[in-house]
Amino acid sequence: MEIYQAEDTLVCTSRIPGLKHTNLRVLRGLSGNKVVATDVVGVSKGNWVFTVSGSAARHAVGDFEVLTDLTIGGIIDNWQED
Repeated sequence: MEIYQAEDTLVCTSRIPGLKHTNLRVLRGLSGNKVVATDVVGVSKGNWVFTVSGSAARHAVGDFEVLTDLTIGGIIDNWQED
């Protein structure tokens, strides 16, 4: 698991069928790196979140046909960036 801050929604007008209609979010890591994750919890811009990766990401989505290796697992209620 990693901690990220939600930056924005990623809108794709065309995508492969394996992504279905999952919501995608751009996340910024503590070191400034950016990643894209599927969002099954409905985060807002600025929320701090934790992610699950690998095969666990598909479990978190709840649909094993969704092709993802990074999913937002939850919103962190209190987090101060150091």
